[in-house]
Amino acid sequence: MSNTFDAIIVGVGAMGSAACLALAKRGLRVLGIEQFSTPNDRGSSHGATRIIRKAYFEHPDYVPLLHETYDLWRQIENAAAADLFHRVGLLLVGVPTGDVITGVLRSAAAHQLDIHSVSEREFDQRFGMFHRPEGAAALFEPNAGYLLVEECVQTMCALAERQGATILRHRRVTDWSIDSHGVRVTTDNETFLADRLVICGGAWAGRLLTYLAPALEVRRKVQLWFACDPDRFDVASGTPVFAYDLPEGFYYGFPSIERDDAKIAEHSGREIVSDADTLDRELHSADTQRVVAFVGRFVRGATTRVTRHSACMYTMSPDQHFFVDRHPRYENVSFAAGFSGHGFKFAPVIGEILADLAINGATHRPAGFLRVGARTTPVVLACGRPS
Repeated sequence: MSNTFDAIIVGVGAMGSAACLALAKRGLRVLGIEQFSTPNDRGSSHGATRIIRKAYFEHPDYVPLLHETYDLWRQIENAAAADLFHRVGLLLVGVPTGDVITGVLRSAAAHQLDIHSVSEREFDQRFGMFHRPEGAAALFEPNAGYLLVEECVQTMCALAERQGATILRHRRVTDWSIDSHGVRVTTDNETFLADRLVICGGAWAGRLLTYLAPALEVRRKVQLWFACDPDRFDVASGTPVFAYDLPEGFYYGFPSIERDDAKIAEHSGREIVSDADTLDRELHSADTQRVVAFVGRFVRGATTRVTRHSACMYTMSPDQHFFVDRHPRYENVSFAAGFSGHGFKFAPVIGEILADLAINGATHRPAGFLRVGARTTPVVLACGRPS
C-alpha cells in the first residue's frame, strides 16, 4: 500500500465514514484512519439507534441540510441494498411555551413541514403507551423516525471502500503537520502523506485541533434499555420515536426493535469527561434514577427494570451548534466537531460539505452558520498552537 493519498480523514465514525464516502465518490485517493473498529462502541456512534427528524427546534437553518441528508440516506440505502432509516414518526410532548415546542413550530412554519398538533383524544386513542402531562402540548412528525447507527457507519465504510477508499482500523493518530509538500499524518508506527486533511475526531477532536479545544466540552451520556412487552411497544403496535421536554429534563426513546426491551435515555444533564480514553462505562445508580422516574411516570408501555446500558459521549460546542469549517491557518485542513448530541442524522450531508471544503475550499450548501467565525455566542480559541 502506498503511503501517499489525495485526502486523509482522521476519525472514521459517523462523520468520518461519510467524508470518506463523499471524497471517494469524487474520484480522490482516500485514506481513513480510525483508532478503533468501524463501527465501535468507544465514541459517539453506537447504541443501536439515533433519531432523525426535520422539524428542527434547534434552529430553522438546519432544515435545508436535513432535506439533503434525507435524500442522501435514501441513496446510501439504495446503493447498499440496506434498510437503515425507519420512518415510524416522532411524538414530541412538552411545555407549550418551551424552546422545544416553539422551536419545532417555528421550523415547521418556515419550511412548510408536515407536523400536526395531537389532541387529547387522539393522544389517548393512538398513543396509549404514553402518558401526557396535564397542560402539555403534543406534536407528531410523521416523516421522522430512527437510523440504525452501527449499520449506518458500517454501510458508509463499505461503500467508501467499494469506491476505492482505504480505511485503516486500530491505528491511532499521534500527530499531524503541514509543510511545503502537504499534509503529514503520523500513527504509532506509520507516516502518511496527502494533499488534504479532514479531521473528524469526535470526543478526541480537542487533541487533534488544539486551537479549538477550549470550545469543546465532552460529556458522558448513558443510554438505557428497559424491559417491555414488545407486542405493546414495538413498531407494529404503532409506537413511534418519542421525546419529552419537561421542566425536570429532556428525555427520548424508541420503540422495541429486536428484543423485549426499549431504549430510553436523558438528553439533558452535564457530566463532564476529562479524558475520552478513560470514559467510565460502568452503570451507577445515579445514571438510572432520573430516567427510571421518567419511565415510571410517562411510559406505560415499558417497565422500570433496566436490562442493559451503553455509555457514549457528547462533544458540546458553546452554542450547541456544530463546527464545520476550514482550519484558520491551513487551507488544506478541514474539520467537523462539536455535534452536541444531535449530529448523527446529518452525517451524509456533513460528509459532502467536508468534501466541498477539502476540494474547493468552500461549499455551495447552506452551512455557513456552522463556521467557527459565524457564531453569535463567543468562541474561546487557543492561540499559538499549530494545530
